Amino acid sequence: MTHLEKLTFKSVTRNTKRDPVIARREKLMAGLKEQKLVYAAALKGEDHRVEKSKWMQNELGERVLTKAMRGVRPWFFEQDNGWYVQCRYGARVVAADGSNNAVFVKTLKDVGAVLDAFMSAAGAGELDQAISKTAERAPSLKPGAAKASANA
Repeated sequence: MTHLEKLTFKSVTRNTKRDPVIARREKLMAGLKEQKLVYAAALKGEDHRVEKSKWMQNELGERVLTKAMRGVRPWFFEQDNGWYVQCRYGARVVAADGSNNAVFVKTLKDVGAVLDAFMSAAGAGELDQAISKTAERAPSLKPGAAKASANA
């Protein structure tokens, strides 16, 4: 008896695709975690910066990998005697309640509670529909193509 006769063989194709809803949710959660760090730095009166790798040429003309610091833009800003907090998916603002794009709070200390609420809502799946609506891309049409397709 050979060693391979003891094993059970089957043909299978591995499913490597992730569920897009879960992937979007995880991306938003990662952004919210980073915004918590931005918020903590803002309470101290500092800017939150992260290190990124960047390819540059040195004085000899060789390409070398260097480390550079970049600032992270906050999702909250001061206006109208208070603070507005926006939930973002990439560069786009998510209309979390379906129509409005920001939450208003009186002080900077209240921003943390709003970020926590966004994080728990995203973890529970309450923002899935808003994220998918925000993530949709409008088809890019050449000028005049919309008129041509409407007349056809």
